[in-house]
Amino acid sequence: MLKSWISAISFAFVFVFTSFSQIAIAKDLPDFTELAEKHGAEVVNISVTQVLQAGNNAMPFPGMPDDPDLQDFLKRFGIPGVPGQPGQGDPNGQGGGQEYKSQSLGSGFIIASDGYILTNAHVVNDADEVLVKLFDKREFKAKIIGVDKRTDVALIKIDATNLPKATIGDPTALKVGEWVAAIGSPFGLENTMTAGIVSAKGRALPQENYVPFIQTDAAINPGNSGGPLYNLRGEVVGINSQIYSRSGGSMGLSFSIPIDVAIDVSNQLKASGKITRGWLGVAIQELTKELADSFGMKNTNGALIAGVEKGGPADKGGLEAGDVIIKFDGKAIMTSSDLPRAVGATKPGKVAAVEILRKGAVKNLNIGVSEMPNDPNDAAPVSKPAPKAEANKIGLALKELTPQQKKKLNGKNGLLVAESTGAAAQAGIRRGDVILGLNNSEIQSVEAFNKQINAVPAGKTVAVLVQRGDNTLYVPIKVAK
Repeated sequence: MLKSWISAISFAFVFVFTSFSQIAIAKDLPDFTELAEKHGAEVVNISVTQVLQAGNNAMPFPGMPDDPDLQDFLKRFGIPGVPGQPGQGDPNGQGGGQEYKSQSLGSGFIIASDGYILTNAHVVNDADEVLVKLFDKREFKAKIIGVDKRTDVALIKIDATNLPKATIGDPTALKVGEWVAAIGSPFGLENTMTAGIVSAKGRALPQENYVPFIQTDAAINPGNSGGPLYNLRGEVVGINSQIYSRSGGSMGLSFSIPIDVAIDVSNQLKASGKITRGWLGVAIQELTKELADSFGMKNTNGALIAGVEKGGPADKGGLEAGDVIIKFDGKAIMTSSDLPRAVGATKPGKVAAVEILRKGAVKNLNIGVSEMPNDPNDAAPVSKPAPKAEANKIGLALKELTPQQKKKLNGKNGLLVAESTGAAAQAGIRRGDVILGLNNSEIQSVEAFNKQINAVPAGKTVAVLVQRGDNTLYVPIKVAK
């Protein structure tokens, strides 16, 4: 009998303790209800109309898989732009070469009570008509004030007043692990809130040099683009822009543009309709441990200059391929992604102090920053490969460039890769590439290049400067035994 009472008391104690533990844990979790109630009205749904040719089978969200079940789901909710849906796209779902209107969807948020709205550039770019639907179901045609593709930020305006506007936060104060919430229209489902944490800050993405992205695991899906990312105080800290996905849907890897970057862009768009950025005329790449070792560096801090445009600001200022920029205009450059942001934020015409490492020695240059042209990548492509030649120690069969090929390289000397095998092929060099340098030395001839390679001890790593099309890149290659 006593044992039974003890067991009952023990069970009751465990039950009460577990219940209190669950309550304590629940109290530690954030409550998003107030955020949704107070700030949901700041978020808008954006519908974009484009005139396309029938037969394109355009889906309303770029990158979305062509899944019949998903299309059926979208049709049930009346989401526009689904192939074969009456009244949208090709009316009969068959094509016929005629023009038709296709709709795509996105999100945005109000930043001024007189109708200014921020969204993504990819949401409204090339639109024939932009329709904004507010939280209270009112609809307005919007005017595109300006678009900046480099940061994927766009500013649009509707003719309305006394609108609820978002409170702008400080993304630099965000901490990894902090709770955030996104509001938008995933797959056209308006005012959907999702939540997660900040996974990383200052994330650099390929081909996105001007934005230090905020990475979160909040569920972001097609249609969320352009919507706000909130902190727990209800302040907008970012614009939801991209996701990494193999399926077209959320995989817990979402990327947002910091709001300070977006506000700076929107202010310029509002003032002049365009963005002015500083420009050096260089190609850069990340400094890996292998490349740092080949240059005799003790760490991987800095931005490695892989190429300098002839006649550009960097060329005139004395910058060379193989230099490593460690400071620009007083700002420390820790990674390659730091440099475009620092240069882009510099006012054209300013002479910037640049601290570099060149062949192990620190040098200081003064470079006049120019305004970024519309198309900075205007170098001519490299010609087709020449016939085979004998492969060298690292597996490169090289040919001298013709005068016409040198002219396309703005007079630079180089060697054409006729064949790539062995260590060179494993490192990613391929036929048709042009070799511009070896470590910090310029290319003189095939014979000189091979002689220099033969002198490198087995097991050592060399840095080969390669041009492919318009891009230049240092490739580390370990010399085999």
